[in-house]
Amino acid sequence: MQHHYRIAILDMNAGQPNEGMRCIKMLVEQFLGRDDIQGDYRIFDVRVHHEIPEVEDFDIFIASGGPDSPKPTGEPWEKKFNWFLDSIYDHNLLEENKKYLFLICHSFQIACLHWKLAKVKRRKSTAFGIMPVHKTKKGKEEFVLEGLQNPFYAVDSRDYQVVKPRKKRFKSLGCKVLCKEKKRPHVPLERAVMAIRFSKEIVGVQFHPEADSEGMMRYFKRADKRAHIIKHHGKKKYEDMMIHLDDDDKILLTNRTIIPKFLQQAADAIDHQTPVTV
Repeated sequence: MQHHYRIAILDMNAGQPNEGMRCIKMLVEQFLGRDDIQGDYRIFDVRVHHEIPEVEDFDIFIASGGPDSPKPTGEPWEKKFNWFLDSIYDHNLLEENKKYLFLICHSFQIACLHWKLAKVKRRKSTAFGIMPVHKTKKGKEEFVLEGLQNPFYAVDSRDYQVVKPRKKRFKSLGCKVLCKEKKRPHVPLERAVMAIRFSKEIVGVQFHPEADSEGMMRYFKRADKRAHIIKHHGKKKYEDMMIHLDDDDKILLTNRTIIPKFLQQAADAIDHQTPVTV
């Protein structure tokens, strides 16, 4: 007698091949493969086929990263995705059986824009590599970050950044900044926001917690990627990244911590609010 968890994965990659979806599916399958868990998942192609899950049909949602600007351009899927964000938020305000949502990178930026929480702007240069991420005071108390050092390490890959969080808006919605990007004392720029707890049920990150060393190794070994990194960031950066990929305390630990803890937290909360079904 167990709850049957229904998980929706929103693919935001616009049809571009990527390692992120493989990693998200693997983490969800590992979770559903546990002896004490029953459930299934379905993938929705948001940007190519304009597929959006019905909030009522699922318990847990994970929205992936993706390419291009997070700013609206009038694509039909954008309205649908914003409607989806509001549907989950409104459902949780009104209903006892809560819905749980995890937002990654591109999805996270769209949510910050849609809920008017901060500015999202293009970076001077692409943030790319295995970067330290610093927990805020609130981040040190956050369940999904428990077990990670401060700073912890994550794969960062973005042309845009979330900056200038609107404090009044954060306060009125009950949102919390959990992480910021690495300190850059020699750069006179504000540190970007790297993770937000939007509500008890919704959390999002700017980096890629799903990334695993196998996928990153494959990605970075591609001749075009290797040449691009060396050209833009130097050979030392490339070699450092390759070394860090297999460190147990770097992206492997992040991969095994954040999304698994989000899924566990959601499952525990759902168990407490729903009568057990066969």
